Amino acid sequence: MNRRQRKLLEDIFADPVSGGIVWRDIEALLVALGADVSEGQGSRVRVALNGVRAVFHRPHPQKETGKGAVRSLRRFLEEAGVRP
Repeated sequence: MNRRQRKLLEDIFADPVSGGIVWRDIEALLVALGADVSEGQGSRVRVALNGVRAVFHRPHPQKETGKGAVRSLRRFLEEAGVRP
């Protein structure tokens, strides 16, 4: 995991929740953490990390992820044992 990805991980766990995180960067972070990321139906993205599975929706037409999705991602990472 590079410096930019560490900063992104800190941003995901920061309070207040940020709503301006680019989804492409989140996917790159998940891959760097060792997650299995696969395409689902439509805009769905399936993620498996440390035995924990989740499905997220890739934002469209904008690139930025909403605050609710960032909260869900934070919960998923905590369950998978990932902390900044």
